[in-house]
Amino acid sequence: MDRVRRLTGLCGEDGNRLFPMLSGRGIGAAIIDTGISPHMDFGTGRESRIRAFRDFVNKRPLLYDDSGHGTHVAGVLAGNGQASAGRYEGIACGADLIIAKALERNGNGSAADVIGAIEWILDIRKQFNIKIVNISIGTGTGQRTAEDSRLVRSVETLWEEGLVVCAAAGNNGPLEKSIAMPGISRKIITVGAMDDEIRTFMDNRIVRDYSGRGPTINAVVKPEIVAPGSNVVSCAGIRGYSMKSGTSMSTPVVSGLIALLLEKYPDMTNVEVKKRLKKTAKDIGKDKKIQGWGAVDAVKFLSL
Repeated sequence: MDRVRRLTGLCGEDGNRLFPMLSGRGIGAAIIDTGISPHMDFGTGRESRIRAFRDFVNKRPLLYDDSGHGTHVAGVLAGNGQASAGRYEGIACGADLIIAKALERNGNGSAADVIGAIEWILDIRKQFNIKIVNISIGTGTGQRTAEDSRLVRSVETLWEEGLVVCAAAGNNGPLEKSIAMPGISRKIITVGAMDDEIRTFMDNRIVRDYSGRGPTINAVVKPEIVAPGSNVVSCAGIRGYSMKSGTSMSTPVVSGLIALLLEKYPDMTNVEVKKRLKKTAKDIGKDKKIQGWGAVDAVKFLSL
């Protein structure tokens, strides 16, 4: 995680945070994924920052993650690094987490479960001050993923209700028009990986240039922004860590930075957040169908 923070500019070369007063405290970030394990980096007992959990797959009441994917994503977004003496601290280490398990252990799920999770988030958003919804999932890149699909319309409802929605570009690159659903939505913020040229292990094989490329099948320029996504170390189990790669890891980097921004400017709208991302993005010399506006730049994003 120290590499991720340096690449985004959130930390200096010495590993110290450049914005120590910002932690995302009081900001609710909802994550739709495979669940979450009660890792110590999310706090324990009454100090737990996992504020709500709903299982749409198996209907279990207690926290769990039978995949590990959701826990890893949550750690990138909001782990406090306690189990690693701060080494693997996440981006918004004080943010609250609202977890919807809509995917099963292999990362598969139904649109109905994801839509159910979205409706739940809308119902409880005021109770937990939910400002951000992180969707590190994606499926399909063909005509089946039309913008008028139920899933895309449902995700756009979150945006229309004022929530910031960040979705993964998917790992179907390097071909054009490989943005995954629901990242094809023209309203939400779609996040790609800035470092996918690195050879990395994913889905039991070595891959590179995996980040979903735009435009969408409807000629919408995507992704909007890119962030570190290769060989990211984050939470696993109760106190461990693991390394994963993909735009699933890039997405909570951006969601975490937005949590910091909204702590600083609590009245900022989702449209204003999106415009600020565009204005402060750093051109990293890649084609726009790969990098969109460019790489997220924490210093400019949080200082402007």
